[in-house]
Amino acid sequence: METSKITTIDEYLTGFPTLTREYLNQVREAIQTAAPEAEESISYAMPAFKLKGKSLVYFAGYKGHIGFYATPTGHKAFEKDLSVYKQGKGSVQFPLDKPMPLDLIARITKFRVEETLKKKN
Repeated sequence: METSKITTIDEYLTGFPTLTREYLNQVREAIQTAAPEAEESISYAMPAFKLKGKSLVYFAGYKGHIGFYATPTGHKAFEKDLSVYKQGKGSVQFPLDKPMPLDLIARITKFRVEETLKKKN
């Protein structure tokens, strides 16, 4: 499926091998649990969660890892916890040959929720 035509996270997930899809679903569930009021969407051709119209976190599947994007503030606040993972500007890579750090993903998501709710609209 062409990524520009994907409109839901369920559609996004269909194009991945079983293991990657399982990990993507685990990440999705961790985010949903941490941010039950957040809305799912596709943004920048990847799964995203938004709260009050503001982006919380994004995630994406790749050949050897799951990419997680918590905008700069989420990464900065959890810099020490994330230091064991390969990172790029505004991204972190969770390798597919290890369990997903679901607790860490949930804590970062909750941080982003609190931060979003504190901001004045």
